[in-house]
Amino acid sequence: MERLSIEAIISKINNEELFHAVAEDYSLTLKIDDYVHYACAAVHDGHQFRKELWENCIHTEYERWYEEDPETKHMVITHPIVIAGCDSRFEYDLNRGPEEAVFVTAWGKKLWHKPLSEAEKMKSLKKHENFYKVVHALISKLEEKFGVSIVYDMHSYNWKRWDREVPTWNLGTSNVDNNRFADDIESWRQSLSELHFPNHIKSTSKINNTFQGNGYFLKFITQNFQNTLVLATEIAKIYCDEYDYVIYPEVVAAVEKQLKTRLPEHATNFYKKHAK
Repeated sequence: MERLSIEAIISKINNEELFHAVAEDYSLTLKIDDYVHYACAAVHDGHQFRKELWENCIHTEYERWYEEDPETKHMVITHPIVIAGCDSRFEYDLNRGPEEAVFVTAWGKKLWHKPLSEAEKMKSLKKHENFYKVVHALISKLEEKFGVSIVYDMHSYNWKRWDREVPTWNLGTSNVDNNRFADDIESWRQSLSELHFPNHIKSTSKINNTFQGNGYFLKFITQNFQNTLVLATEIAKIYCDEYDYVIYPEVVAAVEKQLKTRLPEHATNFYKKHAK
């Protein structure tokens, strides 16, 4: 993996080069093994939290981990194009617009002992801006090359905090073109419901049951590109103990192994249907 400036990453995309890169400031990773009509993203996979903010942060490391989406990058790591955030959403949230990306409170709890300085905020927002410059270059390239593209926007959620039965998988679709892409959404929901998990975990999948797909990543792509479908795909945290801070690697591996075939299969069907 090369350490590259944002400009160098964008230049490589524009030139259709294959590469594995981490941004110069270690805020994001992008690998492109092949230029294909689909990409995977894990915007909340990151856990880094820059040291100058530690003492001022009221939340513990565990509380931050609890609200992040650990292992979501790992679940799609074998696919040809994967972009992921490296920083914790507590530093800046890539799934919120720039004006809301740096939290004052998080999940009903004050985040900072004393308000962040403008300089501290700007440092975080610069990374947010850079991430979206790369996303814009990437989707521009895919649409230019293939006419249409599809992005699997991977997230996870804490299912134990719900006081009702919730699905293993939730697709948030309220901000995509449901008339045009209804069949693609339903076939992805159906495919996810067929995954098998170890430890007798059942697989159910629903649309707009726990989350509606209101994230900035999805909205940014949908508003800037006419021919890209973003599927906000949330897995309940059945792959870890969200209270004991333990990951179940055999469950993560099972998801990764099955998505290795199901995801490109779905992307291929999408392409056949929508490519001009």
